[in-house]
Amino acid sequence: MSPAAALATTAAVAPHGFLSPTGVEIAFLLVGLVTFGAALVTVTTRQLVHAALWLVVTLGGLAVEYLLLTAEFIAWMQVLIYVGSVVVLLLFGLMLTKAPIGRSPDADSANRWAALAVAVAAAAALVWVVVDAFRTTWIDLGGAPSGPTKVTGASLFQNWVLPFEALSVLLLAALVGAIVLSRKAKADAATATTGTPAVPGSRSEREGVR
Repeated sequence: MSPAAALATTAAVAPHGFLSPTGVEIAFLLVGLVTFGAALVTVTTRQLVHAALWLVVTLGGLAVEYLLLTAEFIAWMQVLIYVGSVVVLLLFGLMLTKAPIGRSPDADSANRWAALAVAVAAAAALVWVVVDAFRTTWIDLGGAPSGPTKVTGASLFQNWVLPFEALSVLLLAALVGAIVLSRKAKADAATATTGTPAVPGSRSEREGVR
């Protein structure tokens, strides 16, 4: 084999490095920068509606990143659950309550620098954990999808079943706590209005539940 042919063969089988990114890797970087900028605007704006809309851009950017990583199932779950449910629920909550739509001085906090320090420390710890865990893991973006329903389900219920169940118990506890707090608030409001303690099963409590 001639030296030119050997050099061509070596270049063909050599993996892509950081100095020779592919088109998918460039798109991943650009979408990541847009997502990062949208996330910064989300937490810095003082208008709740603008924050919710920028949150849509942030979560949509994450869904695109999952698509670029060939994780189609996770990407569509990101769109359906977060963009299609959480943000819509937030917008409905703003429209159906007396929450201020424009600028609100009450939304600002005097602990901005402490919150910034905690956010930077949490981000650094998260980046360190992810880089240390996936240091030698490379995704073949040109191969078969690595995140379809079958692969994701098998990995979730074989390797991560205990954290998955713990998360479900945590969400159930949060739901029960929200119900208890809401019923207590209704009972306190009824007591403050009538001046008498609310008796369980009374007409006022039944109307509050209804």
